[in-house]
Amino acid sequence: MAIGARRLHVLLQILAASVVVRVTGGISGVIIWVGFSKFISLVAGWSAPISAAAIGRGVLFSAAVGIFFGYYPARKTAHLDPIEAMRYE
Repeated sequence: MAIGARRLHVLLQILAASVVVRVTGGISGVIIWVGFSKFISLVAGWSAPISAAAIGRGVLFSAAVGIFFGYYPARKTAHLDPIEAMRYE
């Protein structure tokens, strides 16, 4: 904001970073769980079906969590006065 960004731009930038972090975590969790599922089915001989719909819902839920829990801090940051924010840096 000190160099001309508007509140909406700051809000969207922080919200986008939150969503990227959450989706990356969701995708890595899916990869780890698929590997674990394959390992269990190989070692124990159990059937461990993997549904593409469940994977998609998991990644979408992860993105929704990023939006939900990232909105308040993003909004609070977007409404900060740049002079006050830089005073403590």
